[in-house]
Amino acid sequence: MPLDKTLLDALQAVTTATLTTVLLKKGIRRCWMRGPMPRFAAGQRVVGPAFTLRFVPAREDLATPESWSSPTSTRAAIEAMPEGCIAVVDAMGVQDAGIFGDILCARMKKRGVAALVTDGVVRDGEGVDGTGLPVWCSGVAAPASVAGLTFVGWGEPVGCGGVAVYPDDIVVADGDGAVLIPAALAEEVALAAVEQERLELWIMREVDKGLPLPGLYPPNAETRARYEAETGEA
Repeated sequence: MPLDKTLLDALQAVTTATLTTVLLKKGIRRCWMRGPMPRFAAGQRVVGPAFTLRFVPAREDLATPESWSSPTSTRAAIEAMPEGCIAVVDAMGVQDAGIFGDILCARMKKRGVAALVTDGVVRDGEGVDGTGLPVWCSGVAAPASVAGLTFVGWGEPVGCGGVAVYPDDIVVADGDGAVLIPAALAEEVALAAVEQERLELWIMREVDKGLPLPGLYPPNAETRARYEAETGEA
């Protein structure tokens, strides 16, 4: 599902650090994915609905080069990816089998995929960089995926970096990593995150003036009242 532009713009304006704080206040602790970090063409924040893919441990009769031509393959999954999605790949944190290389990433870029986020690694690093596809991953490795993984499907709930990701949940990725926002909470989280960043910008100005942190961050009732009076926020 494409994101509403207002929601997309709001989430592109807030950091993943702010989002984790807002989600924590809503009881969501496991939202930052362990492993995926900005690696290729990842200089700007990306936001999009999750398109999920899943690998399991390699099994010798299934994890073969011939499997790349199977109807259940990473190649077929890429052709199902909608424009604007973020491909979230559960690779179980495996570090010695590159799940995608330059050709697959080039095809994803051509299809308008917003980014690749995985707790695994990619291969053909120089070529992947040249595709311009934003990639958050845990590193690079020369061996192909079938050296350590079996691809089993797409469009189902997965676990990526210790986080449960359901199709069409919202992913936001920036220099601090990748964060998952449950789809049902996306609008209220975005609104709260925008307000949190407004407040923290005001607090930073107060810090620049030399004010001490107790009572300022987090703001007590007096500080909150002063913030609202000075900014018109209520």
